[in-house]
Amino acid sequence: MINNYSTTIHKAIFLMALLFCLQGSAQTNALGSWNIINVKLNINKKWSAFAEAQLRSLEFYNSFHYYEYKAGATYIFDKNFSLTAGLGKYKTYAEGGNFKRPISNDEIRTWLQINMKQQINRFQFEHRYRAEQRFTSNNYKNRFRYRLSLIVPIKKEKIEPKTFYVTIFNELFFTNNAPYFERNRFYVGLGYEFTNTFSMQTGYVSQFDYKLTDETGRNFFLISMYFNLDWKKMKAGFIPENID
Repeated sequence: MINNYSTTIHKAIFLMALLFCLQGSAQTNALGSWNIINVKLNINKKWSAFAEAQLRSLEFYNSFHYYEYKAGATYIFDKNFSLTAGLGKYKTYAEGGNFKRPISNDEIRTWLQINMKQQINRFQFEHRYRAEQRFTSNNYKNRFRYRLSLIVPIKKEKIEPKTFYVTIFNELFFTNNAPYFERNRFYVGLGYEFTNTFSMQTGYVSQFDYKLTDETGRNFFLISMYFNLDWKKMKAGFIPENID
């Protein structure tokens, strides 16, 4: 089984490396970094809350130019349909250094989001629709986003502790002003669920922007950590499982 996992990982790494090379031949942009920490707190069967922080750089862990932090709440109608509301702070700095001034964009953002899931055998599709209200340092803007994701566990029927999985998504960004289209974001990555409370992902993000000033389109190496906590267990003195 270990050999099978090793073979799968090597194939995934080779695929991502190939994508890096292909993308690099099309653009002269250096590969940046994209880092995420997300904490989800399950309050009960219907409600959950989350907090997230992101840090991005235009070169590989250098030229840090962007960070954000946000929080929100989700109401779960059923296992395939949920509604989320969020609030966040977003800052983009000038290129050419670490948090170099002047600040290109200083933004407070609110949003409403609908998530819809479809399970087909081992394949989980997710449709995410988001309407954003952006209070930027330039002016007020509306934005609308649609993301289609595919998550597939490797060697297992579902994602559970000690499971590798592949995630692929593409997201489109639009506004209510001409030319309407703003951005396309593509991601492919490999994740591993260590325990019921902790998982990690690493992968490749390719982002294309059309006349945006809040962040320029780039290619990124992404690494993310996700903590999934339970309110009732925490109240009872629960300590998250150790990472194997």
